[in-house]
Amino acid sequence: MHPVDPPTKQRTNAATIFKLFVPSALGILIFFVPIEIAGRRTILLDHMVTGLRSLMGEYSGIYALAMIVAGAAYPLFKGYWRRTLTESIFTVLKIIGIVVAVMALTGWGPAFLHEPDMLPFLFEKLVIPVGLIVPIGAIFLALLISYGLLELIGVLVQPVMRPIWRTPGRSAIDAVASFVGSYSIGLLITNRVYQAGQYSAREAAIIATGFSTVSATFMIIVARTLDLMSIWNLYFWLTLMITFIVTAITVRLPPLASMDDHKSDGEPEPIPGKRLSTAWQAGTEIAAKAPSLHRSVALNFKEGLIMAISILPSIMSVGLLGLLIAKYTPLFDWLGWLFYPFVAIWGLDDAAALAQASASGLAEMFLPALLMAEAEFVARFAAGVVSVSAVLFFSASIPCILSTSIPLSVGRMLIVWFIRVALSLLLAIPAGYLVQSLTS
Repeated sequence: MHPVDPPTKQRTNAATIFKLFVPSALGILIFFVPIEIAGRRTILLDHMVTGLRSLMGEYSGIYALAMIVAGAAYPLFKGYWRRTLTESIFTVLKIIGIVVAVMALTGWGPAFLHEPDMLPFLFEKLVIPVGLIVPIGAIFLALLISYGLLELIGVLVQPVMRPIWRTPGRSAIDAVASFVGSYSIGLLITNRVYQAGQYSAREAAIIATGFSTVSATFMIIVARTLDLMSIWNLYFWLTLMITFIVTAITVRLPPLASMDDHKSDGEPEPIPGKRLSTAWQAGTEIAAKAPSLHRSVALNFKEGLIMAISILPSIMSVGLLGLLIAKYTPLFDWLGWLFYPFVAIWGLDDAAALAQASASGLAEMFLPALLMAEAEFVARFAAGVVSVSAVLFFSASIPCILSTSIPLSVGRMLIVWFIRVALSLLLAIPAGYLVQSLTS
């Protein structure tokens, strides 16, 4: 019977390699390869969402309202609203989100709320697309994040993590998972590793404020809002690059640089010369242990659905509040002047508007995109980058960080946010000019 064993092993290896490469390749195809359908060139995920919304017609608004109601009920049903003051405040904001969504859907309420750049824009251009794209995107994210690709990449980039971002090699997987998956998944991983003593307070804070940004699916919404889908790949990869460059600078400045760097469980040094084989082993081990495709898709869809219902009510309430503040008060105008020098240095025509829109991202990460949707190309591109690379905003990521064990106060996060936005603007505007010259 011994001669039968080698072929069995070969079949197992072939199956593992298939699981590593085929789902990952499909995920890359769906998220990153533009395809022209019906005269419109964009990525497959965007085509799917557009097609589904067309099929749903007027029922897409009812679907979004149902998601918002579910999102407001979820913390009450789970008892999360009692955990902290922040959770209680956001539960109230989510309930307000239901009222605002009903107003948007029915036309009820004060006339100024129904001007084209207020509730209609927020509901039609943001809430409905997010409600569709996050659960659908989560299904296909399973292909990218569940079959070993992230682990393989993570091991390969370990040598650059410590010298550039002052975090251990294991954080590479965390960083990429956050960017490709979602900040909530990233923060969950970071908090678990920190509690296990494998990250110091400073390392956990760096990852939480530097890598745990919105996912690729949210970036599609930003790109759609700003009419950047025609340059999706340039936008995605330049935003990723700028986000990580900004993080590399921010870690060397207070308050992050001065945080406690002690941890109880250090990371072993990799064996020299074995990185490629170690990366291959890490990827194939995950692929071999990966659940079946239907289980992985079901799990990711559930997480995407929970994420969508959790953020939609906040987008409605906090997003509307941000739009009202931006339009009817000088708050973001005043705050925006802090960023004006970082924009004006590049001679941009929309310098003041971009600076003020960037400041509004503190309330909700989509606001810069909403406010700059009609601007000229470079300003739109920079707003799209800043929406993502700022990382910190009050409608979701800041409360998520506050709910972890990572010792980051609101004051510290505000300082990090200011530094990140300023640096992002300095880098995003010349990048926008470069893209404009390449695509014109």
